Amino acid sequence: MPDINALLNPTTVAVVGASNNKSIIRGRAMEVLLSHPFKGRIYPISRSAQKIQGLKAFSSVELVPEQIDLALIIIPAEFILEELERCGNSGVKAAQIITSGFAEGGGRKGKKLQLKISEIANKFDMAISGPNSEGFANTLKFLCPTFSPAVAETSNSLTPEYRKSGFVAAIAQSGGAGFGLYDQGRPNELPFSYVITTGNEAALETFHFVDYLLDEGKTDAFLLFLEDVKTPALFEQTAEKALRAGKPIILTKIGKSEAGRRAAQSHTGAMTGTYDAYKAMFQRYGIIEGKDREEMCDIAAGFSHFGSRLPLGKRVGICSGSGGSAGWMAETCTAIGLEVPLLDDATRNKIDSHLPHYATSQNPVDATAGSIRKIGYSVLGEWVSRSPVVDSIIIVTSARHAHSFSGEVDHLARIAREAKKPIMMCTYTSPSPESTLMFNKAGYPFFTNMPNCARTVREMADYKILRDAFLKVPEIRTSNPAREQAVRKACANQCGVLTEYETGKILGHYDINLGGGGLAKSAEDAIAIAKEIAGPVALKVQSPNIPHKSDVGGVILNLETQTEIKDSFSKILSSAKQHCPSADLDGVLVKPMAKDGVEFILGLKHDDVFGMMMLVGLGGVFVEVLQDRVVLPTPISIDEGLRALSQLKGSAILDGVRGRPTADKIALAELMVKLSHFGSDFSDIIAEIDLNPVIVHEEGHGVTIVDGLIVTFSGN
Repeated sequence: MPDINALLNPTTVAVVGASNNKSIIRGRAMEVLLSHPFKGRIYPISRSAQKIQGLKAFSSVELVPEQIDLALIIIPAEFILEELERCGNSGVKAAQIITSGFAEGGGRKGKKLQLKISEIANKFDMAISGPNSEGFANTLKFLCPTFSPAVAETSNSLTPEYRKSGFVAAIAQSGGAGFGLYDQGRPNELPFSYVITTGNEAALETFHFVDYLLDEGKTDAFLLFLEDVKTPALFEQTAEKALRAGKPIILTKIGKSEAGRRAAQSHTGAMTGTYDAYKAMFQRYGIIEGKDREEMCDIAAGFSHFGSRLPLGKRVGICSGSGGSAGWMAETCTAIGLEVPLLDDATRNKIDSHLPHYATSQNPVDATAGSIRKIGYSVLGEWVSRSPVVDSIIIVTSARHAHSFSGEVDHLARIAREAKKPIMMCTYTSPSPESTLMFNKAGYPFFTNMPNCARTVREMADYKILRDAFLKVPEIRTSNPAREQAVRKACANQCGVLTEYETGKILGHYDINLGGGGLAKSAEDAIAIAKEIAGPVALKVQSPNIPHKSDVGGVILNLETQTEIKDSFSKILSSAKQHCPSADLDGVLVKPMAKDGVEFILGLKHDDVFGMMMLVGLGGVFVEVLQDRVVLPTPISIDEGLRALSQLKGSAILDGVRGRPTADKIALAELMVKLSHFGSDFSDIIAEIDLNPVIVHEEGHGVTIVDGLIVTFSGN
């Protein structure tokens, strides 16, 4: 494993391509590097100058009088490989490549050069970041090998000097986005440990850095700008590691469009795209998606201050001296899924004894401006925090003038330090820089945006719920070699779309029943099979070339008499041949009619990045119109299945509406678990599975799979 510590925490740095001209990137990077009190040694490398910005220059890294930990390389792309070889032979442990002109342009030459960088990294076991990056900043070591203007100013410290914990790392595949996050958060006193821009990731990837920082132990939350995941196994391993450690990842993922990723064979394929898979993986590992820089930094601020004291639930206590602002915050919280409960009598009685009759202690607490001046926000917030019916507190105030709080700064700091519940400060007026500093030094996440404040509380509560559940889940993967061998044997001679009948035989190995019945080659066969079924039957054409049978008149329902079955058999085959004259017809499936229930769809879809994903949603013929679905990684546990069902917009249907009975959610979740294990075990040969509709009967009566198909990869 390359030495990432030598990259991020070097004692010696060589700047290859350093320049005295501060108007170009090579000179600008050198200037930024020298503008901070980094305690290591810096060696400019230049073939044309004896001195660079006051330091002795060397014509090659080979001539530097001591071993170099990090080479900051800013030279034309065509010379990069030669320089990396030189660095490797000289014992340089790490390289940060700023230079562009590689795979980002899409050209064959650039891609080839980038591949060579990866090969050199492996050859010398060198930690290489980039190319096409903006460098990085290690704020705790005052090390900034970058040309970014965000860390060029020296009037303020790189990170708040008073902060000793709760540090945040920004890691981005885009240089501008990475330092943009820093530039957003630093004025609001967000403490950064690192800003790392990874560029094209020829060698080291985003999650290599996350993994290193988790082990280093100086970072408590991560802000990521993500374009793609190059190594899914690394992502999963590191995301799980972060969740188990309680170190939240807050990110934005660009490239969410699903255009061009539609599949023709199944509803599942038509309803899932690459972003669905990313979103499913994010949800599994508690990764929080932010919509913009401000929101991401605000969420990070909440975890930064109260990451070790997350709310135990979603009940919020709100207090303010402005009734309108308090009510506005209450509605904002409610809209995002938080609860604003009536405070308990004991808490209200205590508060009421200090309020005028026209104030209210219900929740939100409107103490009025006059009472706030007497008792202070710190005291009011402390009283509300002690209520047993709230899990977090939001104090809504005006931070226009810091001197308004001068008499209670020490008390505010004590409350934040001793509080068992997170307390947020949100201003309804533009704050002064002094107020921003004051509240952060006192230990409070400080917000200027009500929706961001509310969402932060919600995300902190959700993160704790998910993490607690994740830590309790046992290993959900099982192994059954005999069963797996039987399925592989059954799929060995199959290619492309499998009929419902063939799908049922294969899924039967995993105790997934597609509803019984039999395959008829003639009308007489159909009549004989129907005799074995008590009640009306359905006839369905079976052809690998006709995945959507009803579209070609290939399905007839509710048949009871022999005459009906005989006539329908002929009608189905005639219609199928008319619509698809070249289709291979295997016969007609005869199945019992399913009882009433709620229609769902279950499916599996192989994602190019993360492998097999599961889809569950409201089903039936309008499944692609309704688009009410949840996508999950496979395999899943029963709890994950039930949680996914609760996330559906139509989940209330399962609980019984308009006189309908409660549906058998447990049976549906159990089917999801079985199907997820099947998909996980055969992600190498199964491209898609579509079970639609799955009828969920009333509680205690299970489910019926009405139709299904499997799509295998070519060559299986």
